[in-house]
Amino acid sequence: MCSAHPAVLESAIHQAIADKSILHVESTSSQVNQFGGYSGLTPQQFAESLRCAAVSAGLAEDRALIGGDHLGPFPWKNEPASAAMEKACDLVESCVLAGYQKIHLDASHACADDSQSGPAESVAAERAAILCRAAEEAFQKLPRGSAPPVYVIGTEVPAPGGESHDSDRPAITTAEDVHRSIEIFQAAFAEKKLTSAWDRVIAIVVQPGVEFGSDAVFGYDPAKTRALSQALASHPGIVFEAHSTDYQSPEALAQLVRDHFAILKVGPWLTFAYREAILSLSAIEHELFRTSSRQLSRVRDALETAMLREPGYWKSYYHGDEAQIRRDLIYGLSDRCRYYWNNPAVQQEVARLLENLDSTIIPLPLISQYLPAEYGAIRAEELAAVPPEMIKHHIRRVLRIYAEACSADLKGERSQ
Repeated sequence: MCSAHPAVLESAIHQAIADKSILHVESTSSQVNQFGGYSGLTPQQFAESLRCAAVSAGLAEDRALIGGDHLGPFPWKNEPASAAMEKACDLVESCVLAGYQKIHLDASHACADDSQSGPAESVAAERAAILCRAAEEAFQKLPRGSAPPVYVIGTEVPAPGGESHDSDRPAITTAEDVHRSIEIFQAAFAEKKLTSAWDRVIAIVVQPGVEFGSDAVFGYDPAKTRALSQALASHPGIVFEAHSTDYQSPEALAQLVRDHFAILKVGPWLTFAYREAILSLSAIEHELFRTSSRQLSRVRDALETAMLREPGYWKSYYHGDEAQIRRDLIYGLSDRCRYYWNNPAVQQEVARLLENLDSTIIPLPLISQYLPAEYGAIRAEELAAVPPEMIKHHIRRVLRIYAEACSADLKGERSQ
């Protein structure tokens, strides 16, 4: 899972405990970097906070693994490649020194002095090798006995956080593209004398035709990926990593795993679920206290105000007339509002919401109206009717889909 939101992380930790499984959390280069990212956390701070939360909840530290997603020049794409790559190398070093075990080397995005279509694949591979060298040099500074990092490569990488347009279904990576990419990346690693690191490349990011935008989801069609799935027979030890799998059906996610997309990424769907729970609780609050003198929270207003004041995180993603944009700001599947939960005014309103609801018992009919899934769990005595637990439960509904998909019965696995 790719998220730095505390409620999402807490939910994921409890899901891993319930499943008796490993938890793997990845931070993107925009969420967490040496300058703080939009979460305000450096890699060291993010790693420490995750480990502390895991241990406090009862998940052993060695079962809470950390990785870096889209580690490369993307956050500094408006700078020349040399400057952006220097910062990207510093970020990769910071991640490895913080104990990140899995590194997605992503140099596929265009920098200011690249063509608009992005760097050629050979250039992206060379830049990925430069990032890998920074990671390997950082690893040498770790205590003896530390596990070396593993790597993910690829240039057919969906945009972080979903597409900026609800356009046509994305083109599926061809088997020929996979063979060519692996050959180019392997040569780039060899040229930088990174043969040992190449042996720890565990996955390649490809496009299986799944994607989402503000109000569109492109579902997985296994009939169209047969040749792609079979391509891995020529590359033992490497699996596919699928990004932007948010909002896929449980059946589609399980089939992706069977088709060798052994690493599934989820991020915006989790904070989307958090937002659903928060706004549902806000509706309950207004029903409970509409005739009271108590000051009510204004979470949605604060969130929308913050987004309109600082449009950089959503401007290129949402299009249309004013009414459509205002709807997408809060409800869009791209969930660009996830960048704004750290805003002090938004945090203040969320705190007021939880404080107001903590002062009373929430009637079951209101829970049934606004949080029907949580109502069912409460009636089954599986969940306490308190807001923090209901929020966690709502997020874990998404996490459970992924947990079940990744443990799917593989008897129907495609033959290679």
